[in-house]
Amino acid sequence: MSDVQRDKPFYDMADAYIALANTQLNAEKPSRVSAAALFAAARFNAFVIAAAAENKAQLIVEKEAAITYFMDQYEKMLRENIDEHLTRYDQQDS
Repeated sequence: MSDVQRDKPFYDMADAYIALANTQLNAEKPSRVSAAALFAAARFNAFVIAAAAENKAQLIVEKEAAITYFMDQYEKMLRENIDEHLTRYDQQDS
């Protein structure tokens, strides 16, 4: 990802979440596993945002900027990952 330094510990953490999600595919539909992962990310990020705020007033002031930041980051990451899949399709066609 362009905004994230491509380091092994970062990708190891991401891969651990993906591995857990993959195990859940045995009992649930991919769309449900995806929704649970997205909810977990939102819940954890809300915790991170709240923990960084010194008080409720600061959280209120920073709420919209934080939401915009996380939405932008998610969109960039999703687009990059879909583009990676598109590249794989192109390589299969060759």
